[in-house]
Amino acid sequence: MSVEESTAREPAAPPQRSEEPWWPALRPLVRRLHFYAGIFIGPFLVVTALTGLLYIFTPQLERAIYDHELRVPPSPVTQSLATQIEVAREALPGAELTAVRPAPTPTDTTRVIFDDPDVEGSYYRTVFVDPHTAEVRGVLETYGSSQSLPVRTWLAQLHRNLHLGEAGRVYSELAASWLWVVALGGLLMWVRRKRSSARSMVAPQFRGKGRRRVLSWHGSFGLWACAGMFFLSATGLTWSLFAGENVTAMRSALSWETPAVSTELPRPPAGDVGFDQVHAAAIAHGITGSVEITAPGDGAYKVEQTERHWPTQLDAVAVDPAGGNVVEELRFADFSLIAKLARWGVDAHMGLLFGLPNQLVLAALAIGLAATVFWAYRMWWLRRPTRGFGAPPERGAWRRVPGRVLAPIILAAAFIGYAMPLLGASLLLFLAVDAVLGARREKGV
Repeated sequence: MSVEESTAREPAAPPQRSEEPWWPALRPLVRRLHFYAGIFIGPFLVVTALTGLLYIFTPQLERAIYDHELRVPPSPVTQSLATQIEVAREALPGAELTAVRPAPTPTDTTRVIFDDPDVEGSYYRTVFVDPHTAEVRGVLETYGSSQSLPVRTWLAQLHRNLHLGEAGRVYSELAASWLWVVALGGLLMWVRRKRSSARSMVAPQFRGKGRRRVLSWHGSFGLWACAGMFFLSATGLTWSLFAGENVTAMRSALSWETPAVSTELPRPPAGDVGFDQVHAAAIAHGITGSVEITAPGDGAYKVEQTERHWPTQLDAVAVDPAGGNVVEELRFADFSLIAKLARWGVDAHMGLLFGLPNQLVLAALAIGLAATVFWAYRMWWLRRPTRGFGAPPERGAWRRVPGRVLAPIILAAAFIGYAMPLLGASLLLFLAVDAVLGARREKGV
């Protein structure tokens, strides 16, 4: 009898946690988490990807659908803002004026924004005025600081909450919370996978069939998309329902908030020079291009740039209504690095920062993400027995992880679960379901 045969017949000794290399011990745990998280979060990721894909090209949709409201023939004659505001008031009698966005080019309309009591939340009624003739080109409902028009707003809310209100935001937060987890787990398993050539790591197999071929497409596409997945997860969480509040609290505690120009005055203004003189004062201080002039109320006017394409232009000034002089200014160059990164991250996530190239990258990422999820479910189906569904990786993998590796993982999971409540709650649900299924299997139920 050979030594190999003798060894093969002897019962294997139980693995020693302290002596086992960290990755072979950790891999089954990562694989099991990747499996359960992928099965659970896959539908949410697909919906997020497809609704995001629809949203990406809304700037072009807006220009096509609302061309009459947005564009006018150029002319050397320009009416005063006061005149344009007056005709806008006639179009919406009784509405409270909120802000004005003067036409940035001779072919653009002026937006006169009203706070309509019949419209809730961050919705406004905006009158579009020809700056050359003072003709009202249309009245539309707009949303938020971006002044999204109806089609863009509808698609944005579809992506954000499926038009289910605040409760619907749970779906998108679950997707953002788990996306980086499944991406990281998949990346670790794919990079450390044994293979015959480096090419098979970065390119899919065009020949062959079955689960191995599907895995090559799933893994290679996931590898190329990983950086984008991490980015979308991080930026998506910043305005999520629960984790977003924790992000805001952390930024506040660390003084990383986005600064804002103050419009407070030592005393109520004694007069009002009007929007035209305020606009001129802002231009004299370099606040040019696309700007929004916010009505003063009991304080100063605020004039802020609104250009969210690269290079970002978000300089702002406060102008005293009484004398038309600038009393405070804020430059985007003076923002903290974190505030700049937050601004750039959100704008890139929305496809605005770098224009069409930004949109094309996001579109490719959305399609790639949906395809990667499809291949994951395909592998699960191919792995199934003759009857039933595909089996998950073996249970109890965590017992083989070295303590020096397992302890930091547990601590990190607890911290992340606290910071991202939906991730933490769903992880606990995974563990509970897994324990119940394991107990039933041991009892032969």
